[in-house]
Formats: sequence, structure tokens, C-alpha cells
Amino acid sequence: MPFSKLGLSDKVLAAVKAAGYPAPTPIQEQAIPHVLTRRDVLGIAQTGTGKTAAFTLPMLTMLETGRARARMPRTLILEPTRELAAQVEESFIKYGAKQKLNVALIIGGVSFDDQDMKLMRGVDVLIATPGRLLDHFERGRLLLTGVELLVIDEADRMLDMGFIPDIERICKLVPFTRQTLFFTATMPPEIQRVTGQFLHNPIKVEVSRPATTVANTTQLLVKSGSKPHEKREILRNLIRSSDSFKNAIIFCNRKTEVAQLHRSLLRHEFSAAALHGDLDQSARTAALDSFRKGDVKLLIASDVAARGLDIPDVSHVFNFDVPHHADDYVHRIGRTGRAGKSGTAITIVSSSDSKSVAAIEKLIGQSIAWMGEPPHAGETEPVETRERPRRGDRSSRGNRGQRGRKPAPAKPREAPPAPVTLLDDARERRPSKPAQEAESFSDSHLPAFLLRPVRVKA
Repeated sequence: MPFSKLGLSDKVLAAVKAAGYPAPTPIQEQAIPHVLTRRDVLGIAQTGTGKTAAFTLPMLTMLETGRARARMPRTLILEPTRELAAQVEESFIKYGAKQKLNVALIIGGVSFDDQDMKLMRGVDVLIATPGRLLDHFERGRLLLTGVELLVIDEADRMLDMGFIPDIERICKLVPFTRQTLFFTATMPPEIQRVTGQFLHNPIKVEVSRPATTVANTTQLLVKSGSKPHEKREILRNLIRSSDSFKNAIIFCNRKTEVAQLHRSLLRHEFSAAALHGDLDQSARTAALDSFRKGDVKLLIASDVAARGLDIPDVSHVFNFDVPHHADDYVHRIGRTGRAGKSGTAITIVSSSDSKSVAAIEKLIGQSIAWMGEPPHAGETEPVETRERPRRGDRSSRGNRGQRGRKPAPAKPREAPPAPVTLLDDARERRPSKPAQEAESFSDSHLPAFLLRPVRVKA
């Protein structure tokens, strides 16, 4: 079905044609007509299938009529990361070039005053991260009572980043009669609870099974030692030996590992940039832009770059660390093989990653081939069966608090000789008292000066 059959306006159709998109993707074809009829939509689709345009294009059509008021946005789009929010803003600029719409980007790392000036002029489309949005609301600079359409994008990433309480609060601040569009790639139980609470009789659009990977992406596993320098050497060999290598995103689990790997690759004369949450916004934007333009060939990133970033021509994805959560694997390798192109995703696996790999294969419903010799069963079995200390267990912190072990028998200590004082001497020479008097007035109730011996002159 062509875009002209979906009910979009002439201005939007002209912008789509100028962008060079001949036909809508399945998620766009099924979601756009329901959005235009003002229905709530629950969209489930794997990453890289065009979910952003599925709500951007119909929103542009609906916003052609009406006018924005100061501090009262007409539509609100919530994104989990700054990069995703900036990417959605670019989509509105590209498709809405022939429309005079005010679009504001409210994210962290940018001056409050600059954002406040945009809100004061009136905003048709407000794109925001939950934390910065609530900051503006609590300062009294933003009113959400005029929101006609609410979009919650990458909802499963919102859950991972702990934004669900903020999402629930925002949904209670916008009008009850608003239209809600909810897009996600996976449907964990917490997301199902939120959709049941804030969506009203939604149309469910599911174009793929949740947590599926792109078919034209080649997935491989590579065996490695557990030491970081061994993994870095294997990574360098993989980059140099790949015939179809053009560029790559390398994912690490921790921000510190991103920085260490970045320094290592620069020392070995690779063209690389780093992207993680501790960088300020200007550095994050510069790293992403340099990779998109081809100025650098390698982008070392944490999971901040795993969700929704549209970099159309990434030939390789390397998992330097196996992700802790199986869902993150699906989103990481979704950065390659986009828009019908082929891609390669290679995961470096050490002996301690066997459980994580098994969880990934169970989630995606297929086994991943090994590149080279797979590990033997004996290499991973001791790691799986080894009992690891639980969080809070101090058994690994030296000899302090060895929980679960019997304490070593203490050596008997000799009792020190009792010191001889005037008090003790006085007690010995004090005349005995009757039993009743001794019970009512013990020595512990008498001050020390009364226990001193009394000397009587002869």
C-alpha cells in the first residue's frame, strides 16, 4: 500500500516523497490510519522498522489545524534518552519542512532559560525526557492541561532506566481525554500493567514477535579469555580481518569499560569515539555526529546507544561484553542490518558468560553460531556451578564477617588478677549486717566515701 492511501495530508506526502521513501513499512501501514482516527495505539515492533515515522507523519497531518498557546504544548513525545529525543526532533524538521510548526526539545544538559523561551512562545510538538520535563513542570514553567496527543516511545527502555514512576505521574498530569500512542519492542509484565492503566481500548499493532532479531543480520559468537586485554586483542583482530567491515558500534556494559576500550583503540591507531551517560551533551552529540558523518569508524558506547538510534549504514556491531539482560542484545544488534541492508553482529564470550548467552538464545528462539572453535563443556561448567557471594555478603572482604562459616574457637584467656583497692579492703573489714538489711542496702547503692574504714582513737 502506498503512502497516498493512508490518509496523510498533501504536505506530508510531499515531504515523504522528497525524503525518498517509496512505500510504508508494516508498522507504518497498520498504525497510521488508526492514529488519524484518534484511537489509542499500542505498537509492538522490533527495532529499525520505522516506528518513529509511524507517529511522526500522522501527527504532522493532525497539527495542520489549530494553534499553540504559551507554556501549553499541543502534543507531547516522551523519549528515554537525549539522543532519541534529538533524533525525533530531526524527523519533525525533515517531514515538517513545509509546515510552520513550533518544535521544542526539552532534555538535560541544556540551559533551562533557552528551553523556557521556547515554551513561552508556544509549542506544537514538545519532545522531552521525563526527568527534565518534570523539572520544568515543578518550576511552574510548563502546563500539561492542553496536551491532545501523548506519545510514549521505547517504553521498555523507560522501564530499564527506572522512568516508569515518572511516566505514571506524567500520564496523570495530562488530560484524561488525550490520545495515547504507546510504542515498544518488548512487552515485559510491568509494561503490560502500564498499558492497561493508561490506554483506553487501544488498537494493538504487532508486526513481529516481541524480542525478535532482524533476519538479514548475521549473528556470531567468539570465544575469549576473561581478562580485558585478551578481549581487546580479539576485538582488534576481528576488526582487521573482516572483509566487509565499514564501521562498527562496540557495546560495553559499564561506562568505565567504554573509556578504557576507547583509550586502548586510540593507542592502536584506530579511528574511534566514545559515547556514554557521563559525558556532557555537547560531547555526546559530537561523538554521534562524527560517527554518522564517517569521520570515525568505531563508536564505543554503553547501552545509551542501544535503543532507537537511526544510523542507517552500520556494517558491524560488536558486543565487547555480553549484555546482562537478554532484551538488550536484541536492541544492540538492531543497530546493524537496518533498512533492508545486511549486517554482522559478533559477541565476544568468556567462560563466565554461558548463562547470559543461554538466556539470549532462549529469548530470540534460535541458537547463535560460533565463529571458530566453541568452548568445551568443561570450560563453562565450573563457573555455572560455583557459588558466588550475594550482595551484602562480606565473605569476600577479607576476614571480616565470614557469613555461613563457624567461627574459629577462641583461645582461652587468663583472667587478670583482681586489683586490690581501698574499697575492697574496706569491704573485708566492715562488720557484717543482718540479712534483711543486706538485701535492702547492697554495696552497690552506697557511695564510695561511706565504705572507707573508720579509725577510732584508743
